[in-house]
Amino acid sequence: LWDYGPIQLSGVAAGIGVLGVVQGAYSTEVIRGAILSVPHGQIEAARAMGMPPVRLARRITLPLMMAAAIPGLANLWLIVTKDTALLAVVGFVELTKATSLAAATTKAFFTFYAAAGVLYLILSLGSTVIFHRIERWARRGQRPLSGGGR
Repeated sequence: LWDYGPIQLSGVAAGIGVLGVVQGAYSTEVIRGAILSVPHGQIEAARAMGMPPVRLARRITLPLMMAAAIPGLANLWLIVTKDTALLAVVGFVELTKATSLAAATTKAFFTFYAAAGVLYLILSLGSTVIFHRIERWARRGQRPLSGGGR
């Protein structure tokens, strides 16, 4: 019908596109759930006081939504950092692929895989610390979450 021929797409572009679509869908669901977690009574109270919709979003919905969305978005970030190893399937040389190539060349498998594991651990722990600080900032002024019978 439309004689365009095959589409040429690099492995990197395909991998980034796939990860972007999948993580975008998950992120959208996390944000949707966070918006739905905002107590409807607070929105009604703001409307009853005559708050315009943009101010209502900025002062009520977004702060409460962000506090609820950050843990889920942080989890998705950690998942996508680990999913980048799947890009090696389409020819993209990332940490896992580079480790595999270096280990095969030098025959020092344990050294290279241990180093890659340490790098992933540092990335994960560093991300966790950063997201914990962002979440604490987003929850400022809110009642603490119940946990552990404190």
